[in-house]
Amino acid sequence: MRPVLRHILKQLLCLSILLFCLAGCGSTPTPVPDSGVEGHVFIGPVCPVVQVNNPCPDKPYQTTLSILDQNGKKILAFQTDADGFFRVPLPSGDYILSSDMSTVLPRAMAQPFSVRDGEFTELSITFDSGIR
Repeated sequence: MRPVLRHILKQLLCLSILLFCLAGCGSTPTPVPDSGVEGHVFIGPVCPVVQVNNPCPDKPYQTTLSILDQNGKKILAFQTDADGFFRVPLPSGDYILSSDMSTVLPRAMAQPFSVRDGEFTELSITFDSGIR
């Protein structure tokens, strides 16, 4: 038997065993919704003085955010990556995106949003750094 064919057969055998084990676990995996919320988080201003010839764009911000239901009850918390990006699967419905640090700097305003089946709602959140 050729080495390439032997390698493919070994991989198929391993995959078959894995699928058999997963099927026999007794629990059905929870399907991940194909909808949710995604976006970027920024912080600004990041320069003490902004001049016409020396722009100072907001920077990506890694932080922890929470998703609340319409009654303000926390559903889950998550962290953005180093580039400020986040993607959270959610079933369709109405939610509020909130920072856990709403009374201290840096802070961001809570942002209501809606999720529809089969879509990811895009949001952009900017934290106020307090620099003036």
